[in-house]
Parts: sequence; structure tokens; C-alpha cells
Amino acid sequence: MVTMPADDFSRDLAKFVSNCRYEDLPAEAVEAAKKSILDLLGVSLAASGTVPAVRGVMEFVRDHGGKPQCSVLGFGDRAPPIMAAFANGAMAHCLDFDDMAPDGNHASSTLIPAVFAAAEYQGGLSGQDLITAVAIGQDIFLRMRRSLKQRLDWLVTTVLGVFSATAGVSYVLRLREDQVANAFGIASLGSCGTLEMRFGTGSDLGELYAGFVAKSAVMSGMLAKNGVTGTQRVFEGQAGIMKVYFGGEYDRTKILDGLGTRFKGASMQYKPWPVCGIANTYIHAILKLVREHDLKADDIQEIRPFVGDFQQRMSYPLEERRRPTGSMDARFSLPFCVAVAATYGRVGVEHFTEQGLQDQAVLAMAQKVVPVDDSKFDWTAEMPDARVEIDTRRGLTIIGTGKGTPGSNDFPLEWTDLVRKFTSCAALAAQPKSSAAISDAAGMVRSLEQVTDATKIIRLLS
Repeated sequence: MVTMPADDFSRDLAKFVSNCRYEDLPAEAVEAAKKSILDLLGVSLAASGTVPAVRGVMEFVRDHGGKPQCSVLGFGDRAPPIMAAFANGAMAHCLDFDDMAPDGNHASSTLIPAVFAAAEYQGGLSGQDLITAVAIGQDIFLRMRRSLKQRLDWLVTTVLGVFSATAGVSYVLRLREDQVANAFGIASLGSCGTLEMRFGTGSDLGELYAGFVAKSAVMSGMLAKNGVTGTQRVFEGQAGIMKVYFGGEYDRTKILDGLGTRFKGASMQYKPWPVCGIANTYIHAILKLVREHDLKADDIQEIRPFVGDFQQRMSYPLEERRRPTGSMDARFSLPFCVAVAATYGRVGVEHFTEQGLQDQAVLAMAQKVVPVDDSKFDWTAEMPDARVEIDTRRGLTIIGTGKGTPGSNDFPLEWTDLVRKFTSCAALAAQPKSSAAISDAAGMVRSLEQVTDATKIIRLLS
């Protein structure tokens, strides 16, 4: 057995993963884990039936399958754990409808598909253990994420997500402390991805990326269980992740302070609309103005969203963003998202389908969206609230803000909201499930701590 150097925080994380128990979790971390599980299962089911790129993923999975050990959501297929994690992970972020941290990035889209695949492979996982695995992964993701300054280069969801997902898998596989540390080291080979997946256009990878990470996490945990050793100073070595990827600019204290006693996942947020997280606050601002002033599409002459550094990437080149050619490009286009809200007074999955992208009313409205660059709306910590101005044909200028956005810390989505979202998403699955199956699955997640075999949930929905 190779001894992990004491000065690398991977050893601290490994000890946490191997020693954590359900009884250690505060109530709010339990609730967040359960809500994230329900939310992610729902948005993945919706993706299975509405996102064209998923068909290519499923062809690949079926062509390269093996033992039918684990469930694939929405299709009824069974595949080896690595392939199931890839397929379910690929669907998890397709709609950009999965949960997010208040300061951005997605903890669960890489984590939960990997944990379910490992759970079906391992067998005998209780609801309490599933909750614990998810809570561990969410906590580690947010600790590492919050140790860094805001950057606009690496896609932190994938670069760090592979380690938090590996932590969840390691817990499910019941790895020893040294094996967990090795799993982190192995997972470094799956730590990659840049924000060009979001800033660029014309690619399916912005939809599918979580599948690659979930697959790597399952592989890392399983290889470590089989005795494979990994990089021993994976985070803080002379060429470790924190130095090479982030120039050594990280706060170690934020990673380790309260580890095992304070669980950061309790702060997870759930989206009301299937768009990039920061677009939600602009949509909320527009919808409030539409309702309060009874605006119709023809009443609007110009819409001016005030945009900081990150939002500018969602707004330019302006003509290209006004007419996105792919679903994920549309979800990441601030002009298009704002136009949908202003045109219909609502925003749904259907507005980002192939047909929705050709909606002439929305495209006409997008031509009226004129972003205003304003550094006061730069994203430096938690996402800034929106400011929008609308000029009406009656000569009025009305102003709205994102204050009160549903799903934010101050206005969280509750169980009733999430069950409603889950039910509507599940109805869009490639192979829709009966209303009874959908209701049963939601009920099982709501009382997950009482479930003896947590994998029944994913089998019910596959």
C-alpha cells in the first residue's frame, strides 16, 4: 500500500469520505440531497425525449455495451456501470435545468448519475447511504469550488466535478481511506474541460459533458477498488491540479474548515426555467414586467438587459446570439432567453427544441434585445441580480430587476414545486412512464431515508 503524503488535502478528503455516515448529516443537507436526486432524475428524463444529441449517445452505448447491470433513464436499456453513468450523465445537463450552486456551476449532474451506476453495480444500497453519497459529493464540490477565485477559463463543473463524483462513488463502493485517495489520483485523468464549451457555439458538448465526467468517476472508484494506485499528490503536488489549473491560487482553509461537520450542499438551488443559471434572473425580471404592465409582444419596442462579464459571453456576437442554431446555444443566449419570456410570458422546454428555435415571433423579439455592458453586473461571487429596461411603443420606459427570482436562496423552490417540475419533465421521456410510476418515484425520493433499496427508484424510471 502506498502512503498518501500528509501535505496533500486529498488525504483529508479521503478520510472524510471513508468515515462519513448518514448520522453525521444535518437535516438541511439531507433535504438538499433528496431534492437534487428528484430534480436530476426529472430533467434527465425530459432530456431523453427532447434532445437530439441523446440519440447519438444511446447508439454508442448500445453498440459498446456489455453486462446489463445498470439502468439507463428513459429508454428501458441496461448497460455496464460505466456506460450507464455515461448515458445518464450525458442527459443530466442537456436541458441546463439541473441544480446549481448560488455561485454557479453544477454539483449534481456529474455526481448523481455516477452514484446510481455504482449503487446498482454494488447492490444493497439503502436510501440513507444514497443520501450520504450525494451529500458528500455536493459538499466536496462546493468546498473546492469556493476555494477558487471566479475565473472564465476552465469549466469548473467538469474539472472539479470528477473528484466530487469520485467521492460519491467511493462511498457507495465502500472503499477504504487509502483506496479513496487513490481514486482521487486516478480521477485526475478525467479532470478537464474549458468554458469554450459554453462560450463557443455549434457543439453538442455543452449538453453532454457531464456524461464524460460521470463515466470517469465510476472508472476511478472501481479501479481503486481493484488495487490500482493513483497520483499521490493529485491536488497539491508540484504539478498538481491546484497549481497547474489554477496557478496555485486557492484557499486551502475553505476546503478543509468544518469538513465532516458542515455540509455545503445545503445551499443548492433548483431552477424554474431550462436555461443557463444566470439567465433565470433576467427571465424573472422580464416576466414581472410583462405581468405588471400587461405587455403584449407588439407593445415592446426595445429590451435592454444590463450585462456584466459573464453575461456578455451570452450576448455576443449579438446577431449570432439572437439566432442560435442549437438548443444549448439557445439556453446560453441571453437575447433568445429574454425574447422567449417577453413573447410568451413563460419559458418552457418546448421553446428550446428544434421547432422552438425556428419560432419567428421569438426571433423577431430577439432583434429588439440590445445588451448594455455594465461592470456593476460582473459575476464575482454569487450571481448578480438582473436589471432590464423595456421601451414600449407608448413611449414609456419601464425598469425591472431580478430580485425575488424563484429558486434563489431567498426564494427557494419547495417540495411541491420540485414534484411539479419532476412530473412535467418525466412526461417528456423517450419512453414515458405511467403517472403511477412517476408518482411512486417522487414519493420514494421524498421519503428516501426510509427506503431499503435505493436503486428501485432508477429502475422504476428506466
